[in-house]
Amino acid sequence: MKILALDASGKTASVCVWEDGRVLSHIFLDGGYTHSVTLMPMVEAALRFAGLGLHEVDRLAVSAGPGSFTGLRIGIGTAKGLAMAADKLCVPVSTLLALAYGQRSWQGIVCPAMDARAGQVYAAAFRMQNGEPERLLPDAALPAGELAAWLEQQEEPVLLTGDGSPIVQSRLARISAALAPLETRNQTAVGVALASLTGEAVPAERLVPTYLRRPQAEREREQREKSER
Repeated sequence: MKILALDASGKTASVCVWEDGRVLSHIFLDGGYTHSVTLMPMVEAALRFAGLGLHEVDRLAVSAGPGSFTGLRIGIGTAKGLAMAADKLCVPVSTLLALAYGQRSWQGIVCPAMDARAGQVYAAAFRMQNGEPERLLPDAALPAGELAAWLEQQEEPVLLTGDGSPIVQSRLARISAALAPLETRNQTAVGVALASLTGEAVPAERLVPTYLRRPQAEREREQREKSER
């Protein structure tokens, strides 16, 4: 099966073409560029380097969240447009599950954590068994200290990954946890492709972002309205 996978859920962006356990091409950017400018050229380049046209891809996969509200909209919108144009199904993937797939060699608990600001993280937890993640905690937005308290109750080795992992590590008091190497700590389209293998393929019109919490602007407006009452 040939999969075109996209990730624009954070400050990095990546696109890969995956076929039957092999990465045919993978483009990753961490230069602070705007995803709306770079994502489509990355898709075109990844397909060209893989020697494929969009019509030859069997399905698409995309990070559906959690993550940056703007990035998720760009990623979902791009995947939706490509899927509609080529009449392909698409698999929406948890960004946190994709992060876990990036640490398949770890034996123990992998805890993906993304910085959600204000001392909070988007996080989940998985037990890695033979390179496959078994979910222990659902995707959630929660205080980093609350996640650290849960991790301190575990008896297995813990690996933290994602851009929020240093925040969680700083909250740990009774145990130590390893940080994933910086070069593997960000979510990638390769992880998205792997996570999509067990996901449900849906028509493009059913693709929607998974935010886990409301946008900051909405939360700030609600707080102002409460203060004015």
